Amino acid sequence: MKKHLNTLYITSDDAYVRKERETFVVEVNGQKAFQAPIHSIENIVCFGFKPLTPALMAFCAENNVGVSYLSETGKFLARVHGAQQGNVLLRKAQYAMADNETESLTIARPIIAAKVTNCRNLLQRHQRNHPDLATDALHSVINSLGHRLADIQHAQSLDELRGHEGDCASLYFSVLSSLITSQQDDFAFSVRSKRPPLDPSNALLSFLYAILANDVRSALETVGLDPQVGFLHQLRPGRPSLALDLMEEFRAYLGDRIMLNLINLKQVTSKDFEVRESGEVRMSDEARKTVLTAYQKRKQEEITHPFLGEKMTIGLLPHIQAQLLARYIRGDMSAYPPFYLK
Repeated sequence: MKKHLNTLYITSDDAYVRKERETFVVEVNGQKAFQAPIHSIENIVCFGFKPLTPALMAFCAENNVGVSYLSETGKFLARVHGAQQGNVLLRKAQYAMADNETESLTIARPIIAAKVTNCRNLLQRHQRNHPDLATDALHSVINSLGHRLADIQHAQSLDELRGHEGDCASLYFSVLSSLITSQQDDFAFSVRSKRPPLDPSNALLSFLYAILANDVRSALETVGLDPQVGFLHQLRPGRPSLALDLMEEFRAYLGDRIMLNLINLKQVTSKDFEVRESGEVRMSDEARKTVLTAYQKRKQEEITHPFLGEKMTIGLLPHIQAQLLARYIRGDMSAYPPFYLK
């Protein structure tokens, strides 16, 4: 079993990262602010192009420590890594499957079924925990998503599947605001807005989805799959289509739940956001740190994997699912088992 390693997030504009013996060191304004053993870090994620020493860059490339650069809002900019991992025959099989709509549909259907199930389970969880706050609209959407699962399982084309996924996402987001039990006025959520996010809730979701996508991308590269070539999301230059495919299973579990907890526990407030002239809503530096801390803590929690039956940290889930997908593509499994929220 792969050991869960940490991700080092660099958010300060004044940060400088270097290698000191067998540790990574982060300095801010010439003062040592953080130090961690090299063997405990799997990825370094920099918000903006923070300076890393050439020696550190070479070490990371040689030891498969990924270095990713994201914008302040979490948009992926670039990734530095060493030699490509995995067997070329695995990637060749991946490309062949991606070129075959029937094969692609066989993989994409269970992924979208898992996504919709996980979203529905999140709504049901709120319904159980807060029966006095459960609205008629929430009941209706839960029932509708249940009926939609049969349509997803019987989709005959990728376009049909994408249509069902889009309809389910619209239904889900139409009631997501009802899961916000505090600060409702400040974090009202009516529709998903991405580029740019137009309210604080959407800004939180976009940021969480961005760091989740980076984790999934890293996991796919680690097992030797090409994150650019997916089965559901259409190929587009610069788009990590397979990473976007695989992260569908985790959006509710590692994105939406964290967003709701941050708001409901008042770990973020309206003061942590500003509205730009364009209408875009941006998080403050402190809010980003709060979100990253919550995300890291969530990844350290343990669960029992629903398919493998083994205990593991939540942070390992993208890697485990990437491994299972690689095994299916190699022909070692009869079907790909997506991650279902319990």
